[in-house]
Amino acid sequence: MRPVPTLLIVLGVALTAALGVWQYGRAHLRLDRQAQIEQAEHAPVIELARGPNARAYALSDVANRRVRVTGHFLQNRVVYLDNRPRNELPGFYVVMALQVTPERVVLVNRGWLPRDLRDRAAIMPYPTPAGDVTIEGLAQPDPSRAFELGHGGSAAGLMIRQNLDAGDYARETGLPLQPFVIMQTNDTGDHLLRDWPAPASGADRNYGYMAQWFGMSLILALLGLRMAYKRGRRLANPAQNMRRI
Repeated sequence: MRPVPTLLIVLGVALTAALGVWQYGRAHLRLDRQAQIEQAEHAPVIELARGPNARAYALSDVANRRVRVTGHFLQNRVVYLDNRPRNELPGFYVVMALQVTPERVVLVNRGWLPRDLRDRAAIMPYPTPAGDVTIEGLAQPDPSRAFELGHGGSAAGLMIRQNLDAGDYARETGLPLQPFVIMQTNDTGDHLLRDWPAPASGADRNYGYMAQWFGMSLILALLGLRMAYKRGRRLANPAQNMRRI
């Protein structure tokens, strides 16, 4: 084979093989992270204290952990996350602020509420516990994120939105929000549905990319072998090559 094509093929094989190995490593990192999340979910429940000397929790302290907290819902601080279908039925996630102490509020994703099919902006009635209520659930960075074009439905005062960021909502409302959201799992008699989907690791996608890169590497390697074989035959039969000329 000539030096330049040989070098290009060798570089191509090395590069695609390296990318395949990188995707393999990414897949295992995702699986390890998924295992850590599952382990955290089965760890003992973290009690979020509400006394005057209760500590504040960072997201890293409680992420993907089961937590329990007592407070009262602020019914005037509720957001309905739109486009959250369930069993092909349209609906909302009900996200409401829970006052734990005067200086501490946490957002709670209370569950799924079906949409009124006659009026898209209408909210079907659901009960909210009065007074103190104990909430159990998983602490997450956000209450559920869906695809959104631009920032529609995130202006101040709108109850129906596409997504909700706890930090932005804290600045918008002035509430002393904790940097996490509780995905409620216990029943408080509100008839909302809370069969939260298990988070996917995403490793399958990396394995797919890995197979593609290794496939390309194999094709390039076979192409190089074929070119070397043909080159070797030409060199072994110089007389035949002269007749072709």
